[in-house]
Amino acid sequence: MGKIQLLSDTLASQVAAGEVVERPASVVKELIENSIDAGARNIEMRVRRGGISSIQIADDGCGMDKTDALMSLERHATSKLRESSDLESILTMGFRGEALPSIASVSKFRLTTRETNALEGTEILINGGKLISVKEAGEAPGTQIEARSLFYNMPARRKFLRTENTEFSHIEHQVRVHAIAHPRIRFLLVHNERTTFHLPATESLFERVRGLVGNELAMRLLEIRKQERNGIKISGFIGQPGVSRSNRSLQ
Repeated sequence: MGKIQLLSDTLASQVAAGEVVERPASVVKELIENSIDAGARNIEMRVRRGGISSIQIADDGCGMDKTDALMSLERHATSKLRESSDLESILTMGFRGEALPSIASVSKFRLTTRETNALEGTEILINGGKLISVKEAGEAPGTQIEARSLFYNMPARRKFLRTENTEFSHIEHQVRVHAIAHPRIRFLLVHNERTTFHLPATESLFERVRGLVGNELAMRLLEIRKQERNGIKISGFIGQPGVSRSNRSLQ
């Protein structure tokens, strides 16, 4: 027998997962970006033990039919590219088609999804990259994803995860970054049954920032009005002189 052989699909997905899923926050990032690309206006996240035990994300985006739901779990399957020229005008958060199969290969994974006008949805269960079941489901329109026991089948990777508080701080950072970038989307983050923050949708970036940093700090910010030069646009908020911190937590 030759020395060089093709990897099995399951093992190839687990190897690829190392590039996509570094820690629980990586899962949250990929799933939030999928929700945004799906046109969601409400994104709810519930995590346990810093995301190590479970991560649940539900959105009210466009949802998928059964065929697309199954295809989304194949490697390099995506709705965001059609031909190589599309790479020159990427308008979505992600496009490689690796996130869902990578996450499913290193967790106990559940996906339920239903299109807005569909009478029924689809539920898919996968354990460590192995398909367990596909059946009809009656969830609300949109997509709900749960990833439990992250890296349960890769103990060498699991032992490199940090404490629950450290892992959750990375999750919180990812949610803050996306919440600031998308103030028109409602975000809810719950950790161990306690609400970390609940950010209503708003047309005002300032209101979104205030919801994240509190009124006292928000009132000490100066607005950078939108400017454009050489095709580059910049806007936002910056601290007044005297507003300083010992770390980059709110940068």
